[in-house]
Amino acid sequence: MRATPVISVMLLSALPAMLPMIATFPALPPLGLIAFVAWRRLRPELWSAWIGLPLGLWDDLFSGMPIGSAMFLWTIIVLAFEFVDYRLLWQDQWIDWLLAAAALAFAVFGGVALLALTGLDLSYRVVLPQLGWSLLIYPLAGRFVATLDRWRLKR
Repeated sequence: MRATPVISVMLLSALPAMLPMIATFPALPPLGLIAFVAWRRLRPELWSAWIGLPLGLWDDLFSGMPIGSAMFLWTIIVLAFEFVDYRLLWQDQWIDWLLAAAALAFAVFGGVALLALTGLDLSYRVVLPQLGWSLLIYPLAGRFVATLDRWRLKR
């Protein structure tokens, strides 16, 4: 049951690669990242700061990004959440959504910046729909993660 969060993030990271769809621009939201952020916001005690490395590597293998990009970005997100959670006195749904939005924007725009380092000239406007879908899907992902967590704790 302890593997449920990791398995759910891994499956959602691999899901877009299994869909029979070809796109010339990032059309689907990063489902693995959204689940990763939702799990981290719901249960911060489950994962250490190093969990961004293996899960980011798994995401890099399926997303088509250069190896190490998600590893770097996801680890920075976990460290930022550690920093913020240590200083927050209280938390509600709106603060959670704001923090998740900042993390998702950092990861999406950071991915574009890392692609620019490889020589690919990609405009930030291209990823705005992906970011918009990610922000709209996050509450549903949070609900899905909470349902998985309740199931995990019942077992």
